[in-house]
Amino acid sequence: MSRDTLTITDNRTGKQYEFPIEDGTIRALDLRQIKVNEKDFGLMTYDPAFNNTAACKSRITYIDGDRGVLLYRGYPIDQLAEKSSYLETAYLILNGELPTAPQLQQWTEHITLHTIIHENVKKFMDGFHHDAHPMGMLVSTIGALSTFYPDAKDIFNPSSRLKQTYRLIAKIPTLAAFAYRHSMGMPYAYPDNDLSYAGNFLNMLFKMTEVKYKPNPVLEKALDVLFILHADHEQNCSTSAMRGVGSSHVDPYSAIAAATAALYGPLHGGANEAVIRMLNEIGDVKRIPAFIQRVKAGEEKLMGFGHRVYKNYDPRARIIKGIAEEVFEVMGRNPLLDIAVELERIALDDEYFIKRKLYPNVDFYSGIIYQAMGFPTDMFPVLFAIPRTSGWVAQWVEMLLDSEQKIARPRQIYLGAGLRDYIPVDSRPSAP
Repeated sequence: MSRDTLTITDNRTGKQYEFPIEDGTIRALDLRQIKVNEKDFGLMTYDPAFNNTAACKSRITYIDGDRGVLLYRGYPIDQLAEKSSYLETAYLILNGELPTAPQLQQWTEHITLHTIIHENVKKFMDGFHHDAHPMGMLVSTIGALSTFYPDAKDIFNPSSRLKQTYRLIAKIPTLAAFAYRHSMGMPYAYPDNDLSYAGNFLNMLFKMTEVKYKPNPVLEKALDVLFILHADHEQNCSTSAMRGVGSSHVDPYSAIAAATAALYGPLHGGANEAVIRMLNEIGDVKRIPAFIQRVKAGEEKLMGFGHRVYKNYDPRARIIKGIAEEVFEVMGRNPLLDIAVELERIALDDEYFIKRKLYPNVDFYSGIIYQAMGFPTDMFPVLFAIPRTSGWVAQWVEMLLDSEQKIARPRQIYLGAGLRDYIPVDSRPSAP
């Protein structure tokens, strides 16, 4: 008997089955062989939140949650945050290797030349109410791009896919900035091709009456690093949405609109906003011990701690904590940082949280930085969506080219009524 197999005995029938183990997994369809009789559908697994189900094979991002490791294409996140740029990291995620100098220059030029959006997209955005949430506007306008670029439907044409990749990475910051300006009642600020990716985004957000906007280099670098940290994160909710919708072979704009909608949720892209609310509610370092006690009693939630994957310190949180200090030297110290640092210190020294492996995640410090940079809280998920676009597109392409992938169609366990006959309305019994 091979050692790389799993033997299962069905105690209902006494029959024994042997399944191959590959990459630490067995194929779920193999379990269908386990039947009580020939009419039996076969055994399924029940995993409502995909806690232990691998839906794909991927070569993009690796996470070791127990050790707090995050790799893009094999490169540690801390090295990329320190030495790379967002556009270089996006190239790596999409192509599998770091670019040469000519490749990076060409890649950057293509992205830069696609930042302008069609004027009619502005008209579409103007239709939103003045207090519409920027994330709602972003979801809608990304989906609308599919009508502006019908060639995007040619998804198995490599050159078409590359063109849509340029467009998506280039235009989503423009759409995001325009959504912000619309919500603030400000005129749109157009892209400036002389600026970096992050610098241009700051320009479109904050340019006022100056002829030429000059981004603060510290803020520009901080935003670029934050973009790197959020570029991809394996098979999370929004990436799964991207793959699930994309498996129908829809155009990438529609699939990314679905992924962005998933990111809109407070359990995903809105988590750092919840951290800000928690820190504001605490209000003072002196009130932290009492807050901790309420958390232990189940009366409060410690937002920004713990992660579905990480059972160690989120490596992105360490990097962001360092960035925070640099940003505050420029923008002034946010008093929430002192509360956050002390809250982290107390929690990491408390057996209650240590036992439960609750460590700070990326959301714990990112919202504080965004707030210090002048972003309102409803822009936080938008700032998440911009860099995650490169990861979504990489995952989409990988899914399309995977010969084992088919249209997503999960099974269910049916617990409803059995077969019954229709009863005319006049013959139905009265409600009790």
